[in-house]
Amino acid sequence: MTPQITDQFVDVATMLADTARSVVRPWFRRGVGVESKKDASPVTVADRTAERVMRAILAERLPEHGVFGEEFGQDNAQADYQWLLDPVDGTRAFVTGRPLFGTLIALFYKGEPVLGILDQPVLGERWVGVKGRATVFTSSLGGQAHTRQDVALAEAEMSCTSPEMLELAPHDRWKMLKKQARRMTWGGDCYAYGLLALGQIDLIAECDMNPWDWGALVPIVQGAGGVMSAWDGSPLRMDGDRTVLAAGSPALHREAVRILQAG
Repeated sequence: MTPQITDQFVDVATMLADTARSVVRPWFRRGVGVESKKDASPVTVADRTAERVMRAILAERLPEHGVFGEEFGQDNAQADYQWLLDPVDGTRAFVTGRPLFGTLIALFYKGEPVLGILDQPVLGERWVGVKGRATVFTSSLGGQAHTRQDVALAEAEMSCTSPEMLELAPHDRWKMLKKQARRMTWGGDCYAYGLLALGQIDLIAECDMNPWDWGALVPIVQGAGGVMSAWDGSPLRMDGDRTVLAAGSPALHREAVRILQAG
């Protein structure tokens, strides 16, 4: 049973996003130093500082909750409520001066993502998703979070962060999906899912995804009318196969799953 997501939880998530924005934005295009983690992925002082500050807020406001951050691991792993933090999703974009990254803040309850924020600190754009509610999008450019619902696969705009990511795919049937879509656009990291929620992108197929990469995005995409799952159509799980499929409509999602499951 999914619990009621209280205003307190949404307020704390918003506070985390506001604080992370104030930490991350001043480092953008400032020649920030980059280190490589054990998995060869990049990390900067912006990632680490933002996560430390967000952890401090959670320790003060919701000490009974667990925290699982990309940079500093997991605390209070037995708690039903777990906050998953990715301070800079898309570090490669961040360090090369492209505003196609974001801060991801997710709240899981017993393994299910129930609240998510995607914040783009440079553009000042934010998506807030809560399970069972419509996604709220704020931007100086205006716009509403609503996916495109009547798009056939042949007309679908497809996206993936990088070709290298798909080298780790469990199979190569994504190539058929790519072939049948209107076109594939590379790049975007979490920001691409925000664009899907705005109806600019229709389909995303990725793999090698950690729970902090997709947790915040599930309530956002679903609250805008879309669907997210693993490639086989099953619900995303923290111990799943690391594949992620997002589609703007249930019909497009069903078609994509059919192709990805074809023998």
